[in-house]
This record gives sequence, structure tokens and C-alpha cells, in this order.
Amino acid sequence: MFVNSNLPEPDNNEDSFDSVLRPQKWEHYIGQERIKKNLSVIIEAAKKRNESPDHLLFYGPAGLGKTTLAHIVAQESGAEIKITSGPIIEKSGDLVALLTNLNDGDFLFIDECHRINRYVEEYLYSAMEDFTLCLMLGKGPMAKTININLPHFTLIGATTRLDLMSSPLRSRFGAIMQLNFYESNEIEKIIKRSARILNVEIEPEAIKQIGQRSRFTPRIANKLLKRVRDFAQIEGEGIITDKITTHALDFLEIDNLGLEPSDKKLVEIIIKKFNGGPVGLQALCAAASEEKNAVLEIYEPYLTQMGLIKRTHKGRIATELAYKHLDIKCPKNQKPLL
Repeated sequence: MFVNSNLPEPDNNEDSFDSVLRPQKWEHYIGQERIKKNLSVIIEAAKKRNESPDHLLFYGPAGLGKTTLAHIVAQESGAEIKITSGPIIEKSGDLVALLTNLNDGDFLFIDECHRINRYVEEYLYSAMEDFTLCLMLGKGPMAKTININLPHFTLIGATTRLDLMSSPLRSRFGAIMQLNFYESNEIEKIIKRSARILNVEIEPEAIKQIGQRSRFTPRIANKLLKRVRDFAQIEGEGIITDKITTHALDFLEIDNLGLEPSDKKLVEIIIKKFNGGPVGLQALCAAASEEKNAVLEIYEPYLTQMGLIKRTHKGRIATELAYKHLDIKCPKNQKPLL
């Protein structure tokens, strides 16, 4: 049995692929059912009151659909959405320019909002609460304060590190929602839908295998689907078979749990250099030559989700499952966590 479609092939460009694969309506967005229901209620209630929805904050690991949710919320509200990211807003003038160019009912989406400059962030407080900007002009005794009225807008924030957001900013969001890793059946539905959109034939066994190695993350699932499709076109007959999928993913060094060499390296360091742990974050980053944020945002969430490492008050510990998966014998005097 194959999945196929008569939809046209999009341009051969990664950005256009991502745009085409991104769901535009609730019925196309697979997974995160509780959040979808919650957002639907918020949007419909705001429409009935003829108001803008409350400010929304999405958090969770990268690739789970935070940006897509923001687009759908704006689409379902019948409003425009303007997109930026925290690191781009370097000065207060950058934020003022964004806010003063909004219209009533518009949405402003700020990705990586935990990285907004703290000084700039303070201007957001009155903007989010009272829809006004309080600006200080000049310095010293000649300084003046002016207030600029803003249109009633909705701010949608997205972050992978909720703990790095300041409490004053976090408290001004009307709804805070956590996106979790997807279920296997949801990932397989996403792969099947993406295959139809990309107009590629794929066997059910291949769908299952890509799903198993996609780290329960839609962005990674779509990325792997595109890479396997390349192998199917060059080394096969254009059909994504189970055999082609195994060959492609093995060539890309992605194992049956979705681990890449860098993931395995991190776990091996905990086992071999630190006797299975516990090891502190700084020591682990130094030994692995990795940035702290990379470990916290890229590697650790999935390794923890899969039960390969565990965080304790003393540091990171490799579990018994990690020893088995990496085929490393555990020393007799050491009992790893189950």
C-alpha cells in the first residue's frame, strides 16, 4: 500500500518546502489536542466579545510547532501576524518601531522571547497591560516622559527555555501552554500528510521507520522524509521503500532511537569519562566541547525523554538503558539508574 497525491511538486528549496508543509488550519494540525482545544476556546470567546485574544506564551523543545500554532491562531482570528525574534530586538527603538506599526487586532509573534534584552523588555510591560508605551526623552533635569497609545494587539511569545524568562514578563501572558513531544501515531500521520503534499510515494513500513527515528518531533520527521526522498530519487525508483529508508538513515548515522553521533558522544562521555555520573553541566559541556545552551536545548530534552540520562541534584546520570543502547558493559561495582 502506498501514500500518494496529485498535488504539484513545490520548488526545490528548503524554505519553500517548510512553508508548504506547515499546516494552515486546525484540522491540518496533527497532535497537541489539548492546546488546540484551549486556543480555539480563547479565540472564539474573544470574537464574541469583539476583543483581541489574551497574550499567549508557548514553550517546549524546538521543532514541536510553536511558530505554526502562532500562524494558525492569527489565521483563525482573521488577523495579520508580524514575526520577529528576541535577539533581533536589541534596542528600545526596535521594539517601538514594531509596536507602533501594528493595527488593532494584529498579532506580534516573538520567537526566542527569553533572549529579549532586559532593558528593552521593560517597555513591553505597559504595552502588554495598558497598550501604551512610556518613553523617556532626554537625560537629567530636562528629561521628559511621553506616553504613546498603542492599538490593541496580541503578543504571542515562544521559547525553549521558560526558566530564563523574567517573572514580570511571564506573568503578563494570559495563557501559558507547554508543547510536548508527539506520540508515534501522530508523527506517522504527519509524515503521511507531508508525503502527500510532496507528491512522493511511501510505503507504510517506511513511514513507521522514519517516525521511530524522528525524535517525536515534526520538524525532524519532515527533514528526514526529505532526505530519504533524495535517496529514493537517486538510488531507487522515486518510491520511498523500507529498504531505501533503512539505507538512507543508516548513511545519515541516525540510529533506531533517532540518536545522532553527537547525542551518543554526550552519553558516552557521561559513561566513560565520569563513570556514569553524576556530572555537572559545566564539566559535561567542557568534556564534550559543546555550548551550555546546546546541551540544555538540543540534546538533553530528548535524551531525558528517552530515559537515557537523568537529571539529579548532583548532576546528569546515565541510565541502565543508555548502557544497553550503546552496548557498553556496566562495571560490577556500579549500578546505573533504571
